[in-house]
Amino acid sequence: MPVNSDRLARKTTPDGKGPRAPIPVRLRVAGMLLRAIFIAALAVVTVRVSSPQSETIWSAHETPGDFIRLALGLLVCAWIIVQLFMLPKDPEAYRTWVYVGLVAVPFAVICAIAVW
Repeated sequence: MPVNSDRLARKTTPDGKGPRAPIPVRLRVAGMLLRAIFIAALAVVTVRVSSPQSETIWSAHETPGDFIRLALGLLVCAWIIVQLFMLPKDPEAYRTWVYVGLVAVPFAVICAIAVW
């Protein structure tokens, strides 16, 4: 059991002084949308970069470099997918995703389009 499990069960603020404020719907939707787009673009770039360079995916085991690249790419993509479903817990995290997402999402989408 985590050390802070009692604080999480009571739904108090991080300093433990009072109840948490509910997360506004607009902030939650904007944060989740920008976060999902960023993580999806990151997964697309990872899939493209980790694909075999000169062969098909079925013959990647013949070249050690391609096999290692493919295996690491699969592990990274699995980790990215897990992160996609782990949502932030507090309003500050959603607010951070909105601020960072407004800058990072266009850049990530441009990178995904350029790499593909």
